[in-house]
Amino acid sequence: MSRYLFFVSELYALAILRPLQQVIRARGDEAAWFFERESVAAYARADEQRLASVRAVIDWRPDAVFVPGNWVPHFFPGLKVEVFHGFSVGKRSESRGHFRVRGSFDLYCTQGPDTTAPFQALQRQLGFFRVEETGWPKLDPLFARQYPSKHSERPVILYASTFTESITSARTLRDTIAASAQRGDWQWLVTLHPKMAPEVIDSYRALEGPHLRFQMTDDILELYAQADVLLSDTSSVVPEFLTQHKPVVTFRNRKPGPQLLDVQSETEVLPALQRALERPEPLMSAIREYADRIHPYRDGRSSERVLAATDRAIRSGRDGLKRKPLNLWRRLQARQRLGYWGF
Repeated sequence: MSRYLFFVSELYALAILRPLQQVIRARGDEAAWFFERESVAAYARADEQRLASVRAVIDWRPDAVFVPGNWVPHFFPGLKVEVFHGFSVGKRSESRGHFRVRGSFDLYCTQGPDTTAPFQALQRQLGFFRVEETGWPKLDPLFARQYPSKHSERPVILYASTFTESITSARTLRDTIAASAQRGDWQWLVTLHPKMAPEVIDSYRALEGPHLRFQMTDDILELYAQADVLLSDTSSVVPEFLTQHKPVVTFRNRKPGPQLLDVQSETEVLPALQRALERPEPLMSAIREYADRIHPYRDGRSSERVLAATDRAIRSGRDGLKRKPLNLWRRLQARQRLGYWGF
């Protein structure tokens, strides 16, 4: 029996890793969780095995550690596998964000060609890790049709915004969304990131009514399945939603392209939503082309591919790879962060 550990720093990791857990269990192997913070551990389910200390992880001796983040303790046993926290959306420069290699991982399981090519280039340049294109586990339930489709005959608009204050549209578009919901233009679904300013969350919660439902959730995929169109900004939800081949209207997106209907002013938002609902073929063709670049897998089996790639990497060991950089400062930071000084 193989053992696989999930290293979790943020709440969003749960939706990414649970499809992997499902596949691990189905094949008779064992999964366990290590939470960096108790506030996130509170969301663990009763049937999920939790390792509450670093010593418990070391004694458990996982064969691999899956991480949807940018760091993992070097002193954890097992192959270190990066499964990514989201798609690259242009919030940061590539050298600081999605494509930054910190020397922590043995295997990068990439989401699609758009991610694979840059990491393969880095693999050739640096030589101390492997890259396999697998698709992204988070999207498995969406493509495996584990969520009910929408239960409204009217068009459904989902609004979701980044919490990053400098680029969020939440404050600016609140009155536009409120007026549309008041008129009953469409059926609105609204969800906001838990890190959004509390007064902004409260202002949207106050809009609930017959034409607008506000929902905070740790699993946004259910809302994707129910919506016809997404309204957003420069948020990680944008590429996720596009993988369904559904249109997105963005407000002042930092990385616009033909796959988006991007607008600059509040007055353009509602006309753009109406155009998105009409699904013009040039737009839909651009969406399909973009989705195939970032995540061509629509079979709901990315978790299986991640596990297969992980097992191959475990069997190969470090054969053919250079030694990882020592990074003494990062190693010291990792020990300090978890308060662990054993060897």
